[in-house]
Amino acid sequence: MPDDRLIVALDVPNVVAGLELAARLGDAVSFYKIGLGMLTGGGLALANELKQDQGKRIFLDMKLFDIGATVEAAVRGIAQFDLDFLTVHGDPHVVRAARQGAAGSEMKILAVTILTSLDRADLDASCIKAGDLADLVQERAGLAFLAGADGVIASPQEAALIRALPESAGKLIVTPGVRPVGADLGDQKRVMTPAEAIANGADHVVVGRPIWQSSDPKATAETILREMSSPQATLPNH
Repeated sequence: MPDDRLIVALDVPNVVAGLELAARLGDAVSFYKIGLGMLTGGGLALANELKQDQGKRIFLDMKLFDIGATVEAAVRGIAQFDLDFLTVHGDPHVVRAARQGAAGSEMKILAVTILTSLDRADLDASCIKAGDLADLVQERAGLAFLAGADGVIASPQEAALIRALPESAGKLIVTPGVRPVGADLGDQKRVMTPAEAIANGADHVVVGRPIWQSSDPKATAETILREMSSPQATLPNH
């Protein structure tokens, strides 16, 4: 069985590029993330082909946010594609609506607490209440769990804080901002290695650029998988 703790982000321009990368990765990778940027490039078609024809698991990263009725309708439509994970913003009314929309399906609803690109100044500009960013992330994660979220998206630094919440028992933590040992950090500032992220409580790590920019994506993915199974990592929630 492939190790599905590694999720590869298909941050590529279109379906053709996505299928080409998946073909190069072959059986080394069993879980893919398709984001909002791919939506107009055929993202749902790519998700469907990878899921139905190739048996891959799919994480649709849409970060939905709207009034409850609209979120519920959107999630109900997406649930028909038999995908595995879907992101929504972690506001309780959004999470509750998403859970209703996903009812009857196996799709997990993952909540985004505070986008990792935001800092305290950004929150101030958006009239978000005062407080330390990490504290707000932990608080929003707890509220999202209580509203019915199956898991949260969290930076590696936040994973341990969220895993410490009583409400996180049995919930998923999916962590972007992960770079294999020796990789270029790119535009990411707050990063950890795959082993560190798993040790901090992550169930899945999301890696994009280090894999799809690699001259040998499959070998890079296999290196990451070895790191995730190293003595420095642990297996939470199991």
